[in-house]
Amino acid sequence: MKILGISGSIRDGSYNTAALMAAKSLLPEHIHMDIHTLRELPLYDDVLATEDPPHPVNNFRNAIAAADALLIASPEYNYSMTGVLKNALDWAATFTISNVLDQKTIAILGASRTVFGTARAQLHLRQVLHAANARVIRKPEVYIRRAQDAIGDDGILHDQRTLEKIQSLLKALITDMMKDQ
Repeated sequence: MKILGISGSIRDGSYNTAALMAAKSLLPEHIHMDIHTLRELPLYDDVLATEDPPHPVNNFRNAIAAADALLIASPEYNYSMTGVLKNALDWAATFTISNVLDQKTIAILGASRTVFGTARAQLHLRQVLHAANARVIRKPEVYIRRAQDAIGDDGILHDQRTLEKIQSLLKALITDMMKDQ
């Protein structure tokens, strides 16, 4: 079984990428996770989608199609998900080519430096995934508040409570993935 991890942050030292790495380390041996960067995706353009999607777009869409499920880690910028993540979801869910998120099982989490975590960003992310007809895991919700305290200078998530929450989310994701097997 294969999970595709997507970080909504392209920043070096990203807390959300660190959270995905922690999730990857918590997976059972029979489940593999690749983490896909959004750094090279161009801005969504319906004309490009119609004519000949750029190579990074095809790679991203193929990675989604090949995965049994997705795990998206989203920071919160201005009360919402990042533009880079929204752009990636537009490429994935465009009906101009095809919607590779249709009925895809997806779990979400997020890390932020604030006390609010990423609750507002995850709400918007859930709306976008709903519009894409994805199957989003509802519970548990994982908001990594004050990520700078949970993730060390070494880029590793050390907070035991947060690791336990991520473990619970992975269990729910794997259970849902197994329904399709």
